Amino acid sequence: MKLESTRDPAGPIVKGIGPGGFRTDDGIFPALIMTVDSVAEWTPPALEALSVDDLAPLIAAAPEFILIGTGSELSRPPRALVAALEERGIGVEAMDSRAAARAWGVLRNEGRQIAAALYPLV
Repeated sequence: MKLESTRDPAGPIVKGIGPGGFRTDDGIFPALIMTVDSVAEWTPPALEALSVDDLAPLIAAAPEFILIGTGSELSRPPRALVAALEERGIGVEAMDSRAAARAWGVLRNEGRQIAAALYPLV
């Protein structure tokens, strides 16, 4: 039995990851932020300095949770950021950026209302 996808997930998806960054229909981005409706290049701060202000465009989209791709390796986002997002009813899922890009596609295919901030692979 051959399984085929019957539809593409709504909104942007990461179609490839390479030395230049993340490839989407809108271009190649070293780092990016995504909502269910948009993708944009992002110049992230050092992970330990990541704040609610840095994620404002994602928060405005009112996602269930935000995927934070922390680069080549998993790192934990600041506790203060996680607490501030949880106070707003937004969960946080941190993973390396490759895993976050893959998870994005799976979760969007399920119709989940999520957002993502992907740090560059260094």
